Amino acid sequence: MKKYLWILFFISIFTHFLFFGYPNQTVFDEVHFGKFVSGYYTHEYYFDIHPPLGKLMIAGFAKIFNFKPEFSFAKIGDPFPDNKYMALRFLPSLAGSLLPIVIFLLALQLKFTPKAAFAAGVLVAVDNALLVQTRYILMDAFLLLFGFSTLLAYFKKKYLWMAILGGLAISIKWTGLTFLALPFFVEVFQMWKQGEFKKIFKLPLYFLLIPLAIYFSIFTLHFSLLNKPGPGDAFMNQTFHSENVFKKFVELNVEMYRSNQRLTATHPYGSQWYTWPFMLRPIFYWVSGNSRIYFLGNPIIWWSSTIAITISIMYLILSIKEKRSEKILLILLGGYALNLLPFIGIKRVMFLYHYLSGLVFAVLILVYLIDKQDGSTWLTTKKIFMGLVIASVAAFIYFAPLSYGLPLSQKAQDARVWLPSWR
Repeated sequence: MKKYLWILFFISIFTHFLFFGYPNQTVFDEVHFGKFVSGYYTHEYYFDIHPPLGKLMIAGFAKIFNFKPEFSFAKIGDPFPDNKYMALRFLPSLAGSLLPIVIFLLALQLKFTPKAAFAAGVLVAVDNALLVQTRYILMDAFLLLFGFSTLLAYFKKKYLWMAILGGLAISIKWTGLTFLALPFFVEVFQMWKQGEFKKIFKLPLYFLLIPLAIYFSIFTLHFSLLNKPGPGDAFMNQTFHSENVFKKFVELNVEMYRSNQRLTATHPYGSQWYTWPFMLRPIFYWVSGNSRIYFLGNPIIWWSSTIAITISIMYLILSIKEKRSEKILLILLGGYALNLLPFIGIKRVMFLYHYLSGLVFAVLILVYLIDKQDGSTWLTTKKIFMGLVIASVAAFIYFAPLSYGLPLSQKAQDARVWLPSWR
């Protein structure tokens, strides 16, 4: 088991910190999050539609390296004046590196065989989209790490840790709620099935009170640091800075919700939720000459996991008809649905990176189905895993220049554009 952990750790650290710091220019939404992080140094109030934990973590870590808010983060491609920006990228890269380890441990906790759990970890480590999203000053690395750690704690029956980690996930983005919603539904279903309704009294503590206390405390720190007028004042009422903390908390969260609803602008790289499993519309994050960073997933992993979702639904229906228990598959499909279907009701522009939580569930489902194959020998399943991992690693290497922003000739770039919608 330790061997698998060390191999996964090495692969993940290597992929995430290879070419670390490159490019020394702002990439994609670093233009927004860089400003937000700088706000904790100038103490000027900013407004973001997401909770503040991720920005606070990056700002706190960067302070160790004497980071100064001397860069404007004005537009994509602006060169950084020194190397201190690397301190801002370190924690997301580290969080992304740890995610495959968490997925490996979670799979083991869900009774996957060690080889299946290892395969799941490797697939997460060599997905190009997950790599790109967790190498820059972006928030999803924290969301994924805290979110899936919440599930790991739950299935290990560490309810206090589940509540704490769930609170941290929600404090990164509201979509972190899904990682508490899944175990909540599992608990309620088990109580209903077993008739043990006395346990219902523990639900408010672990699924509401502790996460909410963590969420509120993070906003308290946020307000204490942003104690000067700033660009975010335009979103709040005139007395905002002089109110008590709880009133600020309520007002800000209401405004975050309203601002989410008011976002009506379109974007050339926007995409609809039902296209995400097929990876139809990737996103250019950075372009400089013949080098570009492209938010593009590993086709082997994305498309095989999408096929697995379809098969798993049919498999689940068949198991219900035959009265076979498929608890793990039902839980994984529930996690997938919770991280995809809510986007149906969101009207603002959405992007392919909103699928990343769903993708990890899809990878777990893919590996689970392979692990359950009724092959004639154990070696048959082993060969399937080996083939999948080798193909995924090969695809990762092939698309790596677009993930790391390495120079490619026009012919080489065109060879990696497999679909017309990828242009």
